[in-house]
Amino acid sequence: MNYHLNNLPERTAKPRNDGMTMMMDKGLSLRQVEDFIEVCGAYTDIVKLGWATSYVTPNLNEKLKLYRDAGLPVYFGGTLFEAFLVRGQFDEYRRTLDRYGMQHAEVSDGSITIPHDEKCEYIKTLSEQVTVISEVGSKDVQKIFAPYKWIQLMEAELQAGSWKVIAEARESGNVGIYRDSGEVRQGLVDEILTKIPQDKIIWEAPQKAQQVWFIKLIGANVNLGNIAPADVIPLETLRLGIRSDTFSHFLEL
Repeated sequence: MNYHLNNLPERTAKPRNDGMTMMMDKGLSLRQVEDFIEVCGAYTDIVKLGWATSYVTPNLNEKLKLYRDAGLPVYFGGTLFEAFLVRGQFDEYRRTLDRYGMQHAEVSDGSITIPHDEKCEYIKTLSEQVTVISEVGSKDVQKIFAPYKWIQLMEAELQAGSWKVIAEARESGNVGIYRDSGEVRQGLVDEILTKIPQDKIIWEAPQKAQQVWFIKLIGANVNLGNIAPADVIPLETLRLGIRSDTFSHFLEL
């Protein structure tokens, strides 16, 4: 840090298991990735190439190398897994992971319906190849799961071999754990946390108000995902209580 401030919440150190920031790359150029790494690399733990953007991204290998050389794990979004799967190309998906040297993969069913036992088998199979992050929740605003169902799904996916589970919200933050207004489904989150360890969950929180809510609930070292590149440093200031939204919260510690 550039200077000293007393009484800031303690942040976990990289590589960390909690307090992670997952940045969503929706199509950054190589120059933009270089600039991002220079400014935000120290505050980013993992990078997701959003949905299936990797299919149309120019200079994909060069982009992956930039992230890896900076010590930032990178993976393809879960919608790409679904795009391969729905076309009967699961084995080709596995070969694609190997072809690009991927160390992580996301398994989701937000856009298609997969029987959950079958989804867990995909998690189990892929976990023998890469580190699996699985996503629970639908991108369809009409599909609302009861809290006990979220817990059952998360527990089963962690048991199947997921390293962490993502609580779905899309890049817009208005489905899954949020109402269509972007408001957090507070009762749902509270119920999930009674059964699932907080360090096992990455909460998608693309909106500032959502980030603030989770920081106030769980603390500076909550795992947050779908963070826009321009929001990584602002998020870090929220975590540290040096932005107005969390300023008083941490002074009370």
